[in-house]
Amino acid sequence: MSELTVPYLVLQRCDPARNMARFYVLTIEPTLFGDTALVREWGRLGHRGRRRIDLFAGRVQAVEALEAWLVRKSRRGYVPKNPVP
Repeated sequence: MSELTVPYLVLQRCDPARNMARFYVLTIEPTLFGDTALVREWGRLGHRGRRRIDLFAGRVQAVEALEAWLVRKSRRGYVPKNPVP
């Protein structure tokens, strides 16, 4: 994967019985100063969500943080939007 590629992961949690339709997006992006940022966006589907940017010194730390968030969200019921068969 090249440095210009921006990997991202889109998760959804839908439960019609509870009127719940949420999304969570995890992205790893380079910053202008050479750091690596983990960008997290979340909210209700169809609405503008919230965004948080966490800075890391290297890509490895950002990937580890992304994996940790993926585990947390999976426990809460989030699933990938388009799961790979």
